[in-house]
Amino acid sequence: MSIEFSKLLAATETPIPGVVLYDLPVHGDNRGWFKENWQREKMLALGLPDFGPVQNNISFNETAGTTRGIHAEPWDKYVSVATGRIFGAWVDLREGPSFGAVFTAELDPSKAIFIPRGVGNAFQTLEDGTAYTYLVNDHWSADAQGQYTFLNLADETVSIPWPIPLGRAELSDKDRMHPRLADVTPMRPKKTLLLGANGQLGRALRAAYEADPDGAPVEFATRAEFDLADPAAYGSRNWSQYGAIINAAAYTAVDRAETPEGRRDAWAANVTAVAALARIAVEHRLTLVHVSSDYVFDGTKDSPYTEDDAVCPLGVYGQTKAAGDAVVSVVPQHYIVRTSWVIGDGNNFVRTMANLAARGVKPAVVDDQVGRLSFTEDIAAGIRHLLDSGAPYGTYNLTNDGDPRSWADVARTVYEHAGRPAGDVSSVSTAEYFADKPEAAPRPLTSTLALDKLRSTGFRAAGQDERLGPMATVPAGHR
Repeated sequence: MSIEFSKLLAATETPIPGVVLYDLPVHGDNRGWFKENWQREKMLALGLPDFGPVQNNISFNETAGTTRGIHAEPWDKYVSVATGRIFGAWVDLREGPSFGAVFTAELDPSKAIFIPRGVGNAFQTLEDGTAYTYLVNDHWSADAQGQYTFLNLADETVSIPWPIPLGRAELSDKDRMHPRLADVTPMRPKKTLLLGANGQLGRALRAAYEADPDGAPVEFATRAEFDLADPAAYGSRNWSQYGAIINAAAYTAVDRAETPEGRRDAWAANVTAVAALARIAVEHRLTLVHVSSDYVFDGTKDSPYTEDDAVCPLGVYGQTKAAGDAVVSVVPQHYIVRTSWVIGDGNNFVRTMANLAARGVKPAVVDDQVGRLSFTEDIAAGIRHLLDSGAPYGTYNLTNDGDPRSWADVARTVYEHAGRPAGDVSSVSTAEYFADKPEAAPRPLTSTLALDKLRSTGFRAAGQDERLGPMATVPAGHR
């Protein structure tokens, strides 16, 4: 066996997305040779995903011509050779535009290759006594083997140029019987789990995903189907089948959070449950999407709050949201989506004002709290954008676009859309409005969130005025 010694560690992209071929330095002398087969820090610097291997397998092959494959497995794998040489063949069997793409290469101990989940893997030994080794990031089981996708080694469409003809090679009976490419069902992407699917944001997310059935598969779970307060819920799923969790099941009763019972409920949902989800995300390398709030700030800043501003919540609800943010921030793959003044399908401020306008009521509305509305359909679109685009992980402010305004300004706009005079809405300060409501939670006076970071990823939400118009008309039965 001839090995190229002491070359530099390097990565080479291939025609299959995510499949990367690596050159490994091998150091030899009169005693033999040594190499770092996989070194996390160096490989991450080269762009190898932090795929978290949990099992190491070795396949020893007695004679040249031993041929195995083509197997697409439900995990990532990092393949190398301990001794001998192989001809490797890889076929993309994932659902998507690259389905059927092929890459082949010869591997000896000075090379390795990273194979993402769903890419078919096969090899043929070129020397006797070849030992083929690979790291995988999930534990093998009979159930997991049932999730494999197979392709026939002799498929005419991909036409792999086996150095030793398959008629003279050593194959298993199972590998001879795998289907041709035309009969292969592509491996679908990992699922996204949406929690809180019956809430206002959950319904908007569900509508967004159901409108695009060709996207990544999504499992919708209501509180009854996944109770965040029940420890058993976290052990009821095979998390290796999921790629992301969107938690739309937060506690949002701002004023009730100031009561003894509400305080317990808020901490249980917004912190304890979030910590359990974060633990699952870390253990199974999932992306966790966490929806945050402007209430993590005290509202005293003159300019818009950025993602890097220090949190300083005023009340219990804000404290639980800030604590949840801190928990999620330690998950390697996370999106903290910070919103303000959320408006969804159901009871909300805009519908209340439209209802009052339809009845001719002249309300007094707070005029010293300033921010932007966040309509749930746009929050949902922004979350999908972050996940689908692969935007850098971290915290993103996500509200509708437009100039900041007060609640009284919003109410006047709603009245105008409803055909009523804006002057029907009078102004009142926060202190005056809550003077006879001692149980009310403190509100930040400034809730405006800077949107530059999210815009830099290519997403811009609709203007808040664009969303206000259709909601200003209330059906007669709802007045």
